[in-house]
Amino acid sequence: LGRLPARRGFSSPSAIVGTLQGKIKALAEKKGPQFTKLRKELANAPLGDVTVGACIGGARGVKCILSETSLLDPMEGIRYRGRTLDECMVQLPKAPQGKVGLPEASLWLLLTDEIPTDAQVKSLIEELHRRETIPQHVLQMVDSLPKDMHPMTQLSMGLLALQPHSAFGQAYRSGNMKKTEYWMYALEDALTLVAQMPPLAARIFRNVYFDGKHIPSDPSLDWAGNYAHMLGVNDTEAFKEVTRLYLMLHADHEGGNVSAHTTHLVGSALSDAYYSFSAGVNGLAGPLHGLANQECLRWLKETQKALGGKEPTVEILTQYAKDTLASGKVIPGFGHGVLRKTDPRYVIQRQFAQDHFPEDPLFKLANVCYKAIPPVLEATGKVKNPWPNVDALSGTCMQRYGLNQEDYYTVIFAVSRSLGCMANLVWSRMMGLPIERPKSMTLDALEAAAKKDHAAVRRDWAGVAASADGPRE
Repeated sequence: LGRLPARRGFSSPSAIVGTLQGKIKALAEKKGPQFTKLRKELANAPLGDVTVGACIGGARGVKCILSETSLLDPMEGIRYRGRTLDECMVQLPKAPQGKVGLPEASLWLLLTDEIPTDAQVKSLIEELHRRETIPQHVLQMVDSLPKDMHPMTQLSMGLLALQPHSAFGQAYRSGNMKKTEYWMYALEDALTLVAQMPPLAARIFRNVYFDGKHIPSDPSLDWAGNYAHMLGVNDTEAFKEVTRLYLMLHADHEGGNVSAHTTHLVGSALSDAYYSFSAGVNGLAGPLHGLANQECLRWLKETQKALGGKEPTVEILTQYAKDTLASGKVIPGFGHGVLRKTDPRYVIQRQFAQDHFPEDPLFKLANVCYKAIPPVLEATGKVKNPWPNVDALSGTCMQRYGLNQEDYYTVIFAVSRSLGCMANLVWSRMMGLPIERPKSMTLDALEAAAKKDHAAVRRDWAGVAASADGPRE
């Protein structure tokens, strides 16, 4: 973090990339002493015990990943560089006449710990447009894929097809790149990958659902608004705003979730941005991570059908929720592994829906669920957080504007998550973080370690008891 060389090995950067580099350098210099102190003086300070339960339970809650860009607070939700999402919505620059903080502005924030100016965001958008071109051979490969291949599979393949153009990969293979320059090449890849995500994702969408009839990029639009434009399902400003909202809210969620951690893990081997984020996308495709929003939408539709045209009320939904749980089924969209209150991302989406389509039948149903279901879940005594999470409304918002291709929803998630994953990748290389290599255990080794620890605890307690029973002065 301390030694930041002059840029070499590149053509001269644009003014906005030079500004971005300068701000990242300044933040690194500010953070350098803290990083050095932690690494040299406090490296052996404990962060908590790792239990057998944590080992076999997905390492949930184990503090063992460094991620500078965001932190998840159980009560306040995710913070981007210390700022709540409500603060980001207010402070981040917006599209003309828009009210949603631009997601590309959140990328600047995640990289620099600064809210960009309107002029800086305008220049960043222009830079992303300059980088968005996808090579013809990649377009031909994507266009040749079977239309029944899942869109996430196509996205992963498209990212890998772009990998030969990685600035980091080319520089590493040349043998001329210094370790202190890793972050600069990572930034080059990060900006280009983020720029290419909307046209790549939109092309897959139009191939699968619209017979390959593509809509050209509009360089006058912002990054997220242009993505909405290229999807072509709705040409209203409201659809562009809801797209901006979704992409900003899902940009980052600290470093431990599957897509972020996978991207970081693969990147720790010095795999470039395309290798790393392709792996993250594959993790995001898993039903337990990125498919939750479409499962919530399907559950709402099934509930709506089960009501048979009845107006949803708290009383009706309360009984329906009880019956659902009694049948052994789960209610998607409620609860969270870390949060202990309503997900702020849900609250922000709910307000958007209230402002734009309060009479939408699915939104009205979701609104009643918000009032009826948490008390039912809380009454079971088994749920730490009965409140709705972001997935409870995401699909409803998309469906409202005609984006009803549910298998594609995770691709939109991936477009958003590229922001946080790329910002993290840049900072991992800036901090010189090593390759990840946690220790694994067999069941026998776990049991032996647990027994040894248990015996030590019994000996300690025996000593305490003997001391308590001994003579007193």
